[in-house]
Amino acid sequence: MSRSALPAAGAANTPDELEARFYEALQRGDLDALMALWADDDEVMCVHPGGPRVVGLGAIRASFEAIFANGGVPAQPEQVHRLHWLGGAVHHLVERITARTQQGEQTAWVLATNVFVKGPLGWQLVAHHASPGMPEVPGAGADLPSTLH
Repeated sequence: MSRSALPAAGAANTPDELEARFYEALQRGDLDALMALWADDDEVMCVHPGGPRVVGLGAIRASFEAIFANGGVPAQPEQVHRLHWLGGAVHHLVERITARTQQGEQTAWVLATNVFVKGPLGWQLVAHHASPGMPEVPGAGADLPSTLH
């Protein structure tokens, strides 16, 4: 079945719903569920923390396949800020990733931006950009400005 023939019943009704499905698939390491969220477009893109820009569904699939070889990613979205308009949305957020290591439980913070568009199949992901964050809880003890530039 081609991507364009997928039933609309499985489509996300809101960007928030799509984002929740993205993080659920990421946590489970479910490659098929994760890839079903992406728009069927040659220009979709993804940047993993510290990695290069990955463009196109095939390249994105291969990058997540390599990541999921070690299991799911325990990323929890926090501090989500939303910008929505007719047919599009951008969410910028902090991902909290907690893992057990030989040194005990370790937490990493990743700064992420997710871009969504609304098409005939509902909301779909067109870009996920994640960058390494800071070593401490973002915003803790800081009075950050609410205006950019």
